[in-house]
Formats: sequence, structure tokens, C-alpha cells
Amino acid sequence: MTQRTRIKICGLTREQDVAAAVHSGADAIGFVFYPKSPRYVTALRAGELVATVPPYVSAVGLFVNPTVEEVRDVLAQAPLTLLQFHGDETPEQCALIADAVKRPFTRAARIGSSTQPADLLEYELQYRSASPLFCGLLFDTLVDQYGGSGKVFDWSVIPKELAPRAVLSGGLSVHNATEAVAGVRPYAVDISSGVEAAKGIKDAAKIAAFIAAVRLADATTQA
Repeated sequence: MTQRTRIKICGLTREQDVAAAVHSGADAIGFVFYPKSPRYVTALRAGELVATVPPYVSAVGLFVNPTVEEVRDVLAQAPLTLLQFHGDETPEQCALIADAVKRPFTRAARIGSSTQPADLLEYELQYRSASPLFCGLLFDTLVDQYGGSGKVFDWSVIPKELAPRAVLSGGLSVHNATEAVAGVRPYAVDISSGVEAAKGIKDAAKIAAFIAAVRLADATTQA
């Protein structure tokens, strides 16, 4: 039996990009609420985009070091399914915000050259112990900015026992998606810059090709 890897397309800013992601079979779409990002959208804009999403496609909000009030203000206009913390939030801060707004969350683990498998297992344990609303880690590449770098990290650092409940991100593209999914066997993948025509502007053909590449790995690799 093969595993069906879940797919999230992140950094959406336009209706046609949301439609392309949904049409190609994405399980989740992501909106960036970090003002310094070229993919930033306002809460009002995100609400307009979420309104176009059909049932059973999750809407995820990416936040960087937000306050409870900031997250609450976004949710008042955009009914997000899941929060993604991508800054320097501690387990306690994530737990506090998630509990205040009653949403589950994932936490980005930014992986650098010195990261060890044991570090990731401990990192997950800290967040899982802090909150019942914690859903899992998202593995991304450690760079100066927060997210969207398009750079790949060493996938071998991901512990085999952790991968099936984690999200793989960081430098994914149409060209490496099949290899990444076949090698890591993550629960889900998350892509942004790898399916863009320009920053914040998605390419429908790249989205379709990326999803097809992930499905190829699902079809050829035994779970």
C-alpha cells in the first residue's frame, strides 16, 4: 500500500493561484501574515481568498513572532484552519496563542549545518509537551530571513521515526520533489517559491507539475 503525501501550497496572494492549487489537488493552501515577506497578505485579503476555497481544503496562516491580538485579529477576518509558527516562538508562546484562539498549530524547525537528529526529536517533544494543539513540525532551511529561501537542507538529518508525522519544506521544486518524498517519506510537503513565476505570484503549470511529482513518489514507493 502506498502513502498519500499531503501537499500544501504556501504564499498565495491571488484568486487564480488559489484556484490552480485546488484544481491540481492541493490539500492545503497557505497565507503569509509576515509584513516583511513579499508574499504577505492582509487579513482582509486572506479572508477574500479563503472564501473561494471549497470544503476539505485547509487554510493555513503563517505567522512570525505574533502576539495573541495579532492572530486573533487575522482570524476575525480569515477563518483559518491551522496556524504555522515560523519565527522564534517558544513552546510556551505557541501554546498560549493556540489556546487563546482555539486553533491547532505546526512549528517550523529551521535546520542548519549543525542540526542533529536528536535535536529534532527533542524539539518536537518540547512543543508536544507544551500543548495538545500542537500538530507537528515543519522542516525548513535555516537562513537569515524567515521562510521562502528556496534552499535545500540535508534531508538525512530527519529521524526516520519523526518523518511520518512531519512536513518537509525548504527548497522543494518540481525537479527534486519525487526524490525528496521517496527518500524522506514525510507526512506532507510544503512549497512556496518553488512554484512561482515571481515572488508572491504562482505558476499554475509549476503547481500541477509539482503535485504530479509528489504523486509519482507516492505511486512508486511502498509506505
